Amino acid sequence: MPPAQPTSIPILKRILVYGGFLALAIALVGATVGGLVDGWIGIVSALVGTAMAVVFMGITAGSILLANRYAGREAAIGAFFGIVMGGWLLKFVVFLVLMVLLRDQPWISPVVLFLSIIAGVVGSLVVDAVVVMKSRMSYVSDVTLPPAPADE
Repeated sequence: MPPAQPTSIPILKRILVYGGFLALAIALVGATVGGLVDGWIGIVSALVGTAMAVVFMGITAGSILLANRYAGREAAIGAFFGIVMGGWLLKFVVFLVLMVLLRDQPWISPVVLFLSIIAGVVGSLVVDAVVVMKSRMSYVSDVTLPPAPADE
């Protein structure tokens, strides 16, 4: 019998959907405020910062969704944790590379970029917390308990 679908899958999909709405809101507000503060450079910076936050949030949820394909198989538990940790390592490396590449660009406002990234990170943490709190998932999901001992 194939392992059942982990109960985290609908939660992670909901996080991705709500994260998309959050990104749209951050892009609109960031581009408006960035445009008022720094003109077109502020708009571009806000959109780049928002895109970075969305990509990093997507890598986290996507790597867990991918790793869930191996959940429930004892022999593949290393693959699950390898995929999740690989996703986090990928985010770290991509973030460092982007920061080095964008550091001295004349078309980037560092303050607007920074604030957009921070808004995306804090917002995604709020989305994660709200979705998980409202998920009504039991504390012991995906567990099959042994049968109760017979009374003698």
